[in-house]
Amino acid sequence: MEPTTDTPDVPDDAARARLLDDVAALPGLPGVYRYFDAQGNVLYVGKARDLKKRVSSYFQKNHGGTRIGHMVGKIARMETTVVRSEAEALLLENNLIKTLAPRYNILFRDDKSYPYLKIVSGTFPRMAYYRGAVDQKHRYFGPYPSAWAVKESIQLLQKVFRLRTCEDTVFANRTRPCLLYQIKRCSGPCVKMIDAADYARDVANAERFLLGGEQETLDALQAQMMAHADALQFEKAAEIRDQIGALSRVLHRQAVEDNTGVTTKDADVLAVRLEGGKACVNLAMVRGGRHLGDRPYFPAHVEDGTVVGAGDEEEGATQSPPEVQVLEAFIAQHYLDAPVPPLLILSHPVDKALLEVLSAQCGVRVTAQHQPREARRAWLDMCIQGARLKLAQLLAEEGSQQARTRALVDALDLAVENLDTFRIECFDISHTAGEATQASCVVFENHRMQNAQYRRYNIEGITGGDDYAAMRQVLTRRYAKLAEGAASGAARLPDLVLVDGGRGQVAMAREVFEELGIDLGLIVGVEKGEGRKVGLEELVFADGRPKVYLGRDSAALMLVAQIRDEAHRFAITGMRARRASVRTGGSRLEEIPGVGPRKRARLLQRFGGVRGVGQASVDDLASVDGISRELAEEIYRALH
Repeated sequence: MEPTTDTPDVPDDAARARLLDDVAALPGLPGVYRYFDAQGNVLYVGKARDLKKRVSSYFQKNHGGTRIGHMVGKIARMETTVVRSEAEALLLENNLIKTLAPRYNILFRDDKSYPYLKIVSGTFPRMAYYRGAVDQKHRYFGPYPSAWAVKESIQLLQKVFRLRTCEDTVFANRTRPCLLYQIKRCSGPCVKMIDAADYARDVANAERFLLGGEQETLDALQAQMMAHADALQFEKAAEIRDQIGALSRVLHRQAVEDNTGVTTKDADVLAVRLEGGKACVNLAMVRGGRHLGDRPYFPAHVEDGTVVGAGDEEEGATQSPPEVQVLEAFIAQHYLDAPVPPLLILSHPVDKALLEVLSAQCGVRVTAQHQPREARRAWLDMCIQGARLKLAQLLAEEGSQQARTRALVDALDLAVENLDTFRIECFDISHTAGEATQASCVVFENHRMQNAQYRRYNIEGITGGDDYAAMRQVLTRRYAKLAEGAASGAARLPDLVLVDGGRGQVAMAREVFEELGIDLGLIVGVEKGEGRKVGLEELVFADGRPKVYLGRDSAALMLVAQIRDEAHRFAITGMRARRASVRTGGSRLEEIPGVGPRKRARLLQRFGGVRGVGQASVDDLASVDGISRELAEEIYRALH
């Protein structure tokens, strides 16, 4: 691609000359290089055994109109870092990819927040769902691919071993067994229905089961049952017999066995699938010999990254297929700074150097297998099928959403150049008889709801139940500064503003936009149809256009309804949380002098909520770290 001076992202001749001089001065050492465009945006991050040979190859070859040629034409400058080895280059390369998110690298979202099943230490340990950093004080099992998998395991352990799940504050204040005891999901340690020794035995059996010792657990339970029977303790023997029966019914042996019959308790199964310019890496987890479920990952920049990555191979090396490039990118970005199991079962072979770096990083020898047999083959086939189905689902959803976006743009006759940047903001008001009024703003962009950009607004200073005044307040707060920024080119207004309501709400929005100098053509109200039936909604405009009925089966109406319902859901949940805070006295606790965020958090954590704090005595309050006797008395007086 020939650089041109009238294209802002293409470097001028002077910048290209400086770049070529820098390339000529590179050393023949291992390292990492970064390419930047004229605006300073990072284009690509790569590693090299020989920086001079690798980087020079980009500028010595004629790449024509390919994606590589397109990228090379944008390069205005570069940065390099010399390292001691290829392993160091690999580590640095992937740290920079995750930090800089280059345009031409395959990029996976940095999301390793996996949940765990936690057994909290104590005389009568409890099971809990946990997400966060682990410590040495308690026992953690996992990680699990999803919250559902953790909760399913907790339910299993409740059925078989009847371990408690209640919070310590609840446990300490029980005077009679709860419903879980009645339905045989808890052994009732809170009211001494089981002694500490027997409960500890159940905990040990549960932990042994979670670690993959299913047969050992059954043997231990069998021995306990016989011991009770020999001691003529037939009721206890019958309880353990029921435990053995429950465990036998739910136990499905899912260990991964190699050809020698040795059981591998922990393994990750990875399968990659490419189709339609998209990719899916499906990660299935096996922990303690049990299949815990799978989790799909969808990288960005797949087409550009695989093409540029294929041209970035070492001289004389065999070109890696796109699937291998995606799989290697996932392994590097996912595992290099996180725990990795000793076995990876892969749909495609990967570079041995990558596995060596993983082993060095985690201190455990990591092996990989891409042509497994028997049980491992079954795991891999399941994972491959999962990747295929999840990618097909993604492609179907994306196509459907794009069709809906196009249908809405066409129905409203909007001048939109790029559907991918088409942005809708939708507002809704929610309250209960005028109490705890809240407004919600949800955002639709790039053919999907953008949850991270949602906002809630507490509405103050209006007559309770006045939805029009609430809409005026939220629109003014949302767009006053945004309109100023849009006028100077520093901000962007949405392409469409939806308000949940008919002519009244649209008229209020019109007044606000007129005051702020914003185009009235952006405002559309969603008015309930005859009988307020779903599918009969009509669109009301602020700029004088007549109402529009899109039709019950209209793809445009489906999109409008989806966004409107999401705004309503978001407003309802926020209003209920605020109302609950007001009614339970949360604001009263915040208003007590001397009780800041940290002390408030300690109180709530210790007593399980505001209600528990209100029920606590002065002595109990004073026992909390940071709460003096005087402050405890002040808290007690404020809440009583």
